[in-house]
Amino acid sequence: MNEMTDYLHPFHSFITKQVAVGIHAINAQGKTIIYNNKMKEIEGLGLEDIQDRSIVELFNFEQEESTLLKVLQSGKSLLNVKQTYWNRNGIQITTINDTYPIFDEDQLIGAVELARDITALEKLLHQPIQQSEDPATFNQLVAASNSMKTVIATAKKAAKARLPVLLIGEAGTGKDILAQCIHSELSEVKQSFYTLHCQNADPVTISRLDETLDNDASFTLFCERIDLLPIALQQKLLTILSKKTMNNRQVIASIGDDPVDLISSGILSKDLYYFFASFAIQIPSLRKRRKDILPFVTAYLEKRNERYKSSLRRIAPEVKELFMHYQWPGNMRELEFLLDEITSLATTETTVTYDMLPLHFRLKNGDLNDDAIGVEGFIVQRDKDLLPLDQYLREAEAYYVEKALKLYEGNITKTAKALGMSRQSLQYRLKKLEGR
Repeated sequence: MNEMTDYLHPFHSFITKQVAVGIHAINAQGKTIIYNNKMKEIEGLGLEDIQDRSIVELFNFEQEESTLLKVLQSGKSLLNVKQTYWNRNGIQITTINDTYPIFDEDQLIGAVELARDITALEKLLHQPIQQSEDPATFNQLVAASNSMKTVIATAKKAAKARLPVLLIGEAGTGKDILAQCIHSELSEVKQSFYTLHCQNADPVTISRLDETLDNDASFTLFCERIDLLPIALQQKLLTILSKKTMNNRQVIASIGDDPVDLISSGILSKDLYYFFASFAIQIPSLRKRRKDILPFVTAYLEKRNERYKSSLRRIAPEVKELFMHYQWPGNMRELEFLLDEITSLATTETTVTYDMLPLHFRLKNGDLNDDAIGVEGFIVQRDKDLLPLDQYLREAEAYYVEKALKLYEGNITKTAKALGMSRQSLQYRLKKLEGR
């Protein structure tokens, strides 16, 4: 048997690397066993991101539970199921999954998922903004810092000039929002706004884009992350755009890194860069414009109150300090997602306090106190040995879930809602904690 296993290993390795569908296999504890190249491409994560975390830690499933977890709980296959979820970097993903239980004799030992990426199809890759959704305007942007004020002033000039625009910035800095603001500044209020999501584009998509733009005399096109297009498709896109630029057509593109570095490394076409570089606008990361953090929070809470009659009005001093010192690797998008999570669980509170911050955020900031966790023996103490990280997280999760259950008198539905997860996800966690 060992000889056969050794013989098959090269085949297994080759297949998992080259197959055109994503493969994600987990064991009975929800930890990743197999995560192939295609799945990395679909979900934008690497092995180092997923190997020490369970699937419930990696992804946010808002509507339904993970198909992998469903199969792990039921022991029954789920075929041809569409699933939309978000990874830890805030990227939305949509897949069609075939998910199977894995048995060793009669014992369920894990599950494997075969995923086909349809994110591009779900977004339609280049689509006008829905009539019910108004594009963002410059008046809606928060700009307390001088650097952001400069960005807005330059973007307004770009809108008046109607020249191609290149937006440069890290993920989450708001390049897509700024593109919408430029569009809104244009005089033709009925002008279509198209977004080409370059990460999942292919030759067929680019051809469809060409046909779509041929049938529209007045539009704004935003090419999101042109540096994620293969060079051959960058050239094809350049050919299409070069013949379509007219006074009533605005084209905008974005990249996620310094253009000189991208060009020198062969990731970005020099010709495509020069096409968009008439107005190159660098959007600084949130950690470089911290003056915008608290005004953004205030504006968010005001908007939330206006739309949903939320009672939250302000944030406590300790939360302000934490927000101002945190590095915000996900920039404005991470801050907005965090505020979404906080406000969705609020009831009658008027102030965002430290206790209202999600556990995962407090863990990242390394600022947990006895009130936050309160389990003697796994809090980091100078006179005691550190626990292994997995054990620490298990204990923290167990305490937090048990505390929530006690708060809601054992009601699974209410507890799950308060924790921001599905009822099935909470039941899975409880079952996992019982066996720890």
